[in-house]
Amino acid sequence: MDPIFDRRAVRLHRDRAAATVERVSPILQHAAAALLDRIDDTTQRFSRALDVGGRGVVAPALRARGIATVACDLSARMAARSGPPCVAVDEEWLPFAPGSFDLVVANLSLHWVNDLPGALIQLRRALTTNGLLLASVPTLGTLTALRTALIVAEQAATGGASPRISPFPELRDMAGLMQRAGFVLPVADADVTVLQYADPWALVRDLRDAGETNATVLRSRRPLAGAVLAQALAGLLAEDGRVGVTLNIATVTGWADAVAPVGTARTERSQQN
Repeated sequence: MDPIFDRRAVRLHRDRAAATVERVSPILQHAAAALLDRIDDTTQRFSRALDVGGRGVVAPALRARGIATVACDLSARMAARSGPPCVAVDEEWLPFAPGSFDLVVANLSLHWVNDLPGALIQLRRALTTNGLLLASVPTLGTLTALRTALIVAEQAATGGASPRISPFPELRDMAGLMQRAGFVLPVADADVTVLQYADPWALVRDLRDAGETNATVLRSRRPLAGAVLAQALAGLLAEDGRVGVTLNIATVTGWADAVAPVGTARTERSQQN
């Protein structure tokens, strides 16, 4: 399978963003809070957690709950934001021994992985019996308006368009991917968040500050002309002069053993539907 993402570019973007990600911490904290809320819905008690790509938000929250947490990130600089113990790792080649953790949390980090099923398998192996994976993943529909505006503006200016926004998985595929990776009772819930920007350029800055800029293999190596970007952003303006940005986030849960604890309230409801 040909890679979709340039992992070196992903790492460099996160290296750069380590100095600026604090500016977008409210967005990351909102997603992390919704994810960690699932811990309170289960009778299981966790003692050893792995934070995958939490950007300095998840590991401190887990440690505040009394859970010993190792933070990891593709970028050593970003991993260091979580404080020790932390380690730079490639999510596609995890170095952890089987059964190292009873909880894995991946908050808005797995969408830059080329082999998502393979990464999920490795995360399951790193879990103990009855270990839990909690992950939030942007899904199809995220940044759709921006994607369309960039294509239209670039085609109008140059006659062609390069990929500018990374592809996202579909929500309906996420539970299936978890099951394929060996998780049991997999659940994928949808959450839609709309961010409102008074300044469209603030959207571009937030993506850069979070380390979420274009890292697709097929991307153009030439920066998008400022005039083209300005035209695209102008196309996003609503009548009130603001830009609404939709984030479709899948909250994914799955247990690493066929004899999972009596799951979460959300899991039980999902099984009934």
